[in-house]
Amino acid sequence: MDYPKVSKTYLNHHLDSSRWEVFEPRADDIVVTTSYKCGTTFTQQILYNMLVRNTAKDETFPPLGPVSPWLDARFFPMSKDELGGYIKTLSHRRFLKSHLPLDGLPYFKEVKYIIVGRDPRDVFMSLVNHYGAYTDFFYEQLTHEGEPEMPRFDGDIRTLWKHWITRGWFDWEQEGYPFWSNMHHTQSYWDYKHLPNFLFLHYSDMLSDLPATVKRLAEFIDLSMTGDEVAEVVGAVSFDRVKKQAVAESAQASKMPEVFKGGQATFINKGTNGRWRDVLTDEDLGLYEETRDKVLTPDCAAWLEEGAASLS
Repeated sequence: MDYPKVSKTYLNHHLDSSRWEVFEPRADDIVVTTSYKCGTTFTQQILYNMLVRNTAKDETFPPLGPVSPWLDARFFPMSKDELGGYIKTLSHRRFLKSHLPLDGLPYFKEVKYIIVGRDPRDVFMSLVNHYGAYTDFFYEQLTHEGEPEMPRFDGDIRTLWKHWITRGWFDWEQEGYPFWSNMHHTQSYWDYKHLPNFLFLHYSDMLSDLPATVKRLAEFIDLSMTGDEVAEVVGAVSFDRVKKQAVAESAQASKMPEVFKGGQATFINKGTNGRWRDVLTDEDLGLYEETRDKVLTPDCAAWLEEGAASLS
């Protein structure tokens, strides 16, 4: 069987794929991988409640970074060597975060990979809120001497869209600027969707039937859960509850340097789909379709746009 191999190095303002070199897999490891704004944090929160403890009574959600590190984050406050030592100390079943396409992420047969996708047009709308909330403090964290800087968002959604849908940050990408690929990320995993240690979740399906999502995840990671346990997880990670936790966390963290204006309450924004219909023009959608047809296979495109409905 043909297995994935790393063929690209992702190094920019946010990413450093070389940090995965310190990763030594355990037989029960889980990697949650998305491009961005596709339900990464949502999935991590579900797994936290499944594998660490239930958070239904917490005023704020526990910080995910210490328990579910984003290994390829260049700005993560640990050196590569420190990170390698740190992840060895994690005593719970590890569920690690990545934003790397499969051509930049090491593949291990014993590791479970959860790939979360979303309609690219919805990803963009969520990205506008996310990118627009970057603070001066965070831009400083993303600046590396002698390297191209992360451009600041000037509020021009139309220009951002044209760049994002027609340019890549890396030479081999055709979309995603000034971040990194969105569609290519999903396609790189979709090409290996036959692998038994890959699970594809769609953000829309997660929102529409969260209990089914929790059950799918439990089955995939070989975790036995009762109906009551599933219901407890669902109650703890409902969008309204997580948003309230984010608001409370932002209020408590008012004295800390902010990555996002408004804190976690901004990061956990609307959680809704379809807002692009009121923003993107026919010309914008034409650019989307042109890039989509170059980057995605028809079945992958259908899944991103329609979720599970495209598979029936």
